[in-house]
Amino acid sequence: MTARVTPYLNFGGNAREAMEFYHSVFGGTLDITTYADLHRAEDAGQENLVAHSMLKGAVGVILMGSDTTTAEAHGPGGSFSVALGGDETHLTAYWHRLSDGGTVTVPFAKSAWGALHGQCVDRFGTSWLVNVTAGSST
Repeated sequence: MTARVTPYLNFGGNAREAMEFYHSVFGGTLDITTYADLHRAEDAGQENLVAHSMLKGAVGVILMGSDTTTAEAHGPGGSFSVALGGDETHLTAYWHRLSDGGTVTVPFAKSAWGALHGQCVDRFGTSWLVNVTAGSST
């Protein structure tokens, strides 16, 4: 038996914009279902909110996300980071896209352990930890 951990991101009304942004970064396919699609909207303001979305990126990245239905239920960031590992070529490109318009908390540079590493919070409030896997530099 195998298990897989997939980040499920919550947004306060901008899940579609965020997931489309991640789709532009990682490529692949993006499926979005709204509350209206599921006939679950409690009022007209919720109809276009994202009830569920799934991004299957071109090189193995999988992200899921949705909008919360109340502002009180949404708190961006939190006590986690989405960690990306892999080869230098892909991760350098991802780093530049994810950090653009966000906040760099640790610059993408050679770390004390020798790998390229950086941390940022993107413009949607998601924390990212990007680390080039040892021996995968091009």
